[in-house]
Amino acid sequence: MTQDERDMHKKLAIGYFNKTWDLIDKKERTDKEDREMIHTAHASLYHWMQIGTPLEFARGEWQVSRVYSILGMGQSALYHGEASLNLCLDNGIGGFDLAFGYEAVARAYKTLGDEENKQKNSELALSAAEKVEDKGDRDYTLSEIGSI
Repeated sequence: MTQDERDMHKKLAIGYFNKTWDLIDKKERTDKEDREMIHTAHASLYHWMQIGTPLEFARGEWQVSRVYSILGMGQSALYHGEASLNLCLDNGIGGFDLAFGYEAVARAYKTLGDEENKQKNSELALSAAEKVEDKGDRDYTLSEIGSI
């Protein structure tokens, strides 16, 4: 792959990730915007998979999982949440990424109505979040876990 191709994939990955965040943050979305949010999250992950590292893959899988949780699609949320978590566990990725891996799985279980697994993974997320060194990152992570 040429450097120009790598640069293109990175630019697209970042752009689609940010577009997905804009849609996540939007208070009211149309059905068309919900579908767009799914596609932009997957597009971002796809482009990271061409050039990224397990860290970007984990973050991309997390974002896809979040989108599906928001839209009430629990099985898809769980699939991608577990992918994010496993990328962290298999590659020694800790910090807030590990906490968010557990958070994604917990949120997916909430969407599926599985209180026991939601609680178990929320506790694992909190445990991982307590180890986040940066106070701002830790506080943000804890607030997101608290919103499950």
